[in-house]
Amino acid sequence: MFRKILFWAHLISGVLAGLVVLMMSVTGVILTYERQLLAMEDQVYFVAPEPGQERLAMEALIETVRSDSFQATSIAFYNDVNSPAVLRAGRSGTRYLNPYTSELHSPHSEALDNFFSTVTGWHRWFNVRGEGRANARAITGASNLLFLFLVLSGLYLWLPAVYRWSAMRLRLWFHPNAKYGAARDFNWHHVFGFWAAIPLIVIIATATVFNYSWANGMVYRLAGEEPPQRGVATANAEQPAVVPTGSSRRSYAELFERASEQLTDWHLITMTIPEDTAATVDFSIDQGNGGQPQKRHRLTLNAYTGDVHEWAPFNSLSAGRQARSWVRFLHTGEALGLIGQTVAGIASFAGIIMVWTGLALALRRFNGWLLRKRRAKASRQKEIADTDNLVT
Repeated sequence: MFRKILFWAHLISGVLAGLVVLMMSVTGVILTYERQLLAMEDQVYFVAPEPGQERLAMEALIETVRSDSFQATSIAFYNDVNSPAVLRAGRSGTRYLNPYTSELHSPHSEALDNFFSTVTGWHRWFNVRGEGRANARAITGASNLLFLFLVLSGLYLWLPAVYRWSAMRLRLWFHPNAKYGAARDFNWHHVFGFWAAIPLIVIIATATVFNYSWANGMVYRLAGEEPPQRGVATANAEQPAVVPTGSSRRSYAELFERASEQLTDWHLITMTIPEDTAATVDFSIDQGNGGQPQKRHRLTLNAYTGDVHEWAPFNSLSAGRQARSWVRFLHTGEALGLIGQTVAGIASFAGIIMVWTGLALALRRFNGWLLRKRRAKASRQKEIADTDNLVT
């Protein structure tokens, strides 16, 4: 009885959320290698310097792009002599400069970036803008929860009612005789569902954290701490930096050089451009691909002495903050590098197959019910007609 109830709950949930899950799975596949594709496109900004050329002062590079519409808030370099100076003004734009000539690189086409932005919009909230976005996000969030139920209940339903190898084999791998129709859909639904279950659970569960505050709070509570509250200052505020009397601030280049010595195998260092009166300068040091939280660290230097004011590697964060950092990039698989991204992409593709085969099986079941209903009606009409003939 329990299995029957669970089966019908599974089927109804699949029909209700199927098309939304299909949309999220398709867009998930498309977004699999977004980071790598955008990085490949940015390679046009990497230009080898002329022999003997040295980088210009970072202060001069910042002034080069300063305008009424662009006030740089950070400057970054990759660990590559050919790296451009990457200046960002919050979320309002990015500029790429040749650090040896201060030449502003002509921006490449934004078509690829816009394409991925659109796909991400569909993945999260049907690409709806304005006031309707909250409603769209509520639909994708609820569908995501139903998808989690589908995967978990599917694992139970995957187990055959009678444990025979022939039944298990039909669920573990592609059966040579299941090539068409319901047999193929049944076989593929179970095979893809079984092998993709674990990565799908991770992908879906982490997405739940983005959609619901209770899920976000659960991450912190499972790590043994209370979730942070917006607008509430933390108790362990930084101590102010000591400014030596009569000293002048170090150049950005000196501070950047000091930051690069903190970890020799860094991939990207980003310096937050400080206020003119600031006594410290913040740096973000990334040893990974940009999507590996365990390889992202924060460094604060005394702007006057160059000494370390605060060093906060990833492992110094609280368990809750570490867990929350992992969640974002486990969803895309990026936290585990290229292999993780590939697994996430394959799992998303499995989601497409599962929705397709699941809806096909549901449609066949519905058509079968209609056929049986028509036959029963025809049979009753025939019985009535036969009875009338006997009477007359």
